Amino acid sequence: MFRKILLAASFFSTPVFLLAQASPTAVRPGSLQVGAGYSNANTDYVPQRVSGTTIYADFDFFHHLGLEGEFRYIKDGGTNIYEKTYEIGPRYSRTYGRFSPYVKGLYGRGVFNFTYRGERTANLAYNLLALGGGLDYRVLRHVNVRGEYEYQRWFGFPPNGLTPSVITIGAAYRF
Repeated sequence: MFRKILLAASFFSTPVFLLAQASPTAVRPGSLQVGAGYSNANTDYVPQRVSGTTIYADFDFFHHLGLEGEFRYIKDGGTNIYEKTYEIGPRYSRTYGRFSPYVKGLYGRGVFNFTYRGERTANLAYNLLALGGGLDYRVLRHVNVRGEYEYQRWFGFPPNGLTPSVITIGAAYRF
């Protein structure tokens, strides 16, 4: 009889333990990374490559999908020709140990500054679309180094648009 009472007691008390679940301990709304880098570009306007700086921020709000914002300033050292770009768009990344390859598609605005007929300075802005990809490498827990390539298409630049290609090497802090 004691066995039957013990069996019945354990049968009716077991479902209470089965309904208990552990609460997640490491949940956050997203992952933010802010960085800067050295850029070298073929401007598609002057024959030599030009250099400058890039500032970027990535916010991954899903496991592999996020948003990237980027500002870049490149200038020809011998003239007053420069390009500034402001871009934002989606980014897809994967993580393999310390390596995180990614691809991105950005839309934005590009400002082109040049001397017109050797006398006056012109400063014109155009919409642009950029496609790129790269690799983030985790050096420390919160520090990544980055290498990337980006191809841009500036719309409306006479006569057939402008198509710069940019290589950037940089570092970022991951919050």
